[in-house]
Amino acid sequence: MRSLSLFVLALGLAGCAHQPLSAAALDETKSIAFIARIEDEAGPKSNVFRADGSYKDRLKRLDDKEGDRRLGNALTVGSLEKNKAGEFEVTHHTISRFEIADSLRSNTLAQLPRHSPWSEVVQPVDVARVLESFLVHEVPANAPDYERLAALGADTIMEIVVEDYGLRSEKGKAGAYLVGFARLFRINGPELYHRRFYSDDLNAGLEGLDPFAVRKNTELFAARIKQMVLAISTQVAKDLTPAERREPGATPGPRPRKAPGEVQQADDPL
Repeated sequence: MRSLSLFVLALGLAGCAHQPLSAAALDETKSIAFIARIEDEAGPKSNVFRADGSYKDRLKRLDDKEGDRRLGNALTVGSLEKNKAGEFEVTHHTISRFEIADSLRSNTLAQLPRHSPWSEVVQPVDVARVLESFLVHEVPANAPDYERLAALGADTIMEIVVEDYGLRSEKGKAGAYLVGFARLFRINGPELYHRRFYSDDLNAGLEGLDPFAVRKNTELFAARIKQMVLAISTQVAKDLTPAERREPGATPGPRPRKAPGEVQQADDPL
């Protein structure tokens, strides 16, 4: 079921706007700085109750805007319940903006071949230091000053950007979605590769999520987003390996060496 879901999600990505990468462009690349970021107002968002009147009876007297506000808050911080002391505590974790961005970066890198230029990727801790985003949970929201990365020896930027994500609903069926783009470009130069991605549970025909159950257990939402991240990373890694440069029997290369204090994602984000 999991492999089928990933196939469906990846199939949806294939139709998005796409500027392919040429093998010649990679041959001329010296060193790449890899960036994954989430735009400031990207989410997580809840557009469930305001967009779909099917939940009116279950909301009872609760306003649809307030319902989305509460659900959106849960998607952001996790499911909360009062403990015996009367204080709210997290009972189920969600997925943070940092986890999404770092998983997009690390999972894509893990699936790229070992040969140049992917064997010369700038260490992520150095990229974070130069962009002043060294703190673990700080994810750059705005486009950074890419010229600063030239000091690390990088001549090319690989960037994955999340523009919008959250939970939405149509005709009584809710699902997660994640929208953004990936691109490879020279510092102060042309764009070499571009793909827009729109991963959506509802469009993919996957089983819906009960928004009331998600509010009580935000791990349900986190699992769907992680699945999308893996599908997107797989597609982007495939895009970054033009057929002319694929070596028979080649295996993905290791991730950049883990620097002290850097949080590393598990191999399987699910």
